[in-house]
Amino acid sequence: SEEGKGIAEGLIGSYLITNQTGDYGALVRKLLVEKTVAIKREMYLACVLDRNSQGPLLIVSPTGGMDIENVAETQPEKILRVPIDIGTGFQPYQSRNICRFLNLDTKFIRDIFDLMSSVLRLFIENDCSLVEINPLVLDEKDCLIALDAKIDFDDDALFRHVGLSELKDASQQGDLERLAAEAGVAYVKLDGTVGCLVNGAGLAMATMDLAHGVGAEPANFLDVGGSATVEKIAAAVRIMLSDPNVTIILVNIFGGILRCDILAEGIVKAFGAIGSTLPIVVRMSGTNVEAGTRILSESKLDVLFASTLSELESILSVKYA
Repeated sequence: SEEGKGIAEGLIGSYLITNQTGDYGALVRKLLVEKTVAIKREMYLACVLDRNSQGPLLIVSPTGGMDIENVAETQPEKILRVPIDIGTGFQPYQSRNICRFLNLDTKFIRDIFDLMSSVLRLFIENDCSLVEINPLVLDEKDCLIALDAKIDFDDDALFRHVGLSELKDASQQGDLERLAAEAGVAYVKLDGTVGCLVNGAGLAMATMDLAHGVGAEPANFLDVGGSATVEKIAAAVRIMLSDPNVTIILVNIFGGILRCDILAEGIVKAFGAIGSTLPIVVRMSGTNVEAGTRILSESKLDVLFASTLSELESILSVKYA
């Protein structure tokens, strides 16, 4: 219809902003058109990996739809978490409990059992980190329908699933994220001005918290890993310097497998290639730290050194005073 055509034209090329995309949103390049479903009820179902139980965790709620994040925060009693034993799998009694929690008639116990078992099989066989059905709906004919779904796969397990790798749509990644993926760097663009170069996800998150604590906002999450080469470090720094919002580079590295001289050479190489004059605050310790410090000191870069996290925080707080 003309109405549908007009709606589609308005969506294509626009930016979709959700809780998952952040303030900058995601560019809409494609549309999926589905048959209308007469919805009687909306519910929520997800399967994630639970570190506490060391296995899959089913999460269900009688309230589904766009506001599920708010429900989890404001009405936690409407969220049921069901740990699954890998050895025994999903059990009939768990299906009964879920039906009761979702206020579904007992006639749906078998349907819920089949659905949950299928979701768990999908989750385990494909090395998923998330399978989310939102909403899971009950239509006017009393049929359960997985109306929308989101599936995240463990990138480190994709070598076992060649077909899944081929499904990746590079257009859904930002330019910087795509470059980072090609370089083998874990990078997520954020909205701040402090470019963070770190090795190790835990240290990266702590560094982001440190920046936030002094009134600054991180421009990215970036973990170069432990086996980074000069080229990989240089690629990571070039990606950060390509973000026009970045006004300072914060380097926080523990040199175990990653040598500090390799880190320093990569930083100097990237800054030299781009010709950037942005200031750099560096805290590094570990393997070849003296050589790394010398390389950065002898370069013409604007570098400030910190020996501890407290000192790093103090320098950054002065920059953002």
